[in-house]
Amino acid sequence: MTRKKRNFTREVVCDPVYGNENLSLLIRVLMRSGKKGIAERACYDALDYASKETGEEGIEVFEKVLSSLRPQVEVRSRRVGGATYQVPTDVRPRRSLSLALRWLKIAANSRGEKTLAERLGREMVDAYNQRGIAIKKRDETFKMAEANKAFSHFKW
Repeated sequence: MTRKKRNFTREVVCDPVYGNENLSLLIRVLMRSGKKGIAERACYDALDYASKETGEEGIEVFEKVLSSLRPQVEVRSRRVGGATYQVPTDVRPRRSLSLALRWLKIAANSRGEKTLAERLGREMVDAYNQRGIAIKKRDETFKMAEANKAFSHFKW
């Protein structure tokens, strides 16, 4: 048996309403204890809320939010000669998508509204308007990479 690590990437099935792969990934991220129906309902209600607030289609708002949340660079720890440096590196597209979805979920969960749909919808509207907790997280990541670009020659 080989010890080589294999790359297991799942094929993403589109969501049933909009036929969007990224939306089905968000539903997976939001899901708790295997309750996919609850996550789907919350996600679709959040898209309805975002479309009412912005005046655009909900799926268009979601795609714009995702594109604005995706990080271009991040820092990774690299140990060189006993010292640990935060080395800025480019982010692969798949990882940037998963980071954006994760930040959106964390930001929505940290809000104070009552239901998940309301929290997620308001966070989407805030991210659409370039403010909110998730945008702040993306900006922090970028600032950290900018502050440590002197160590970019330690890339591996």
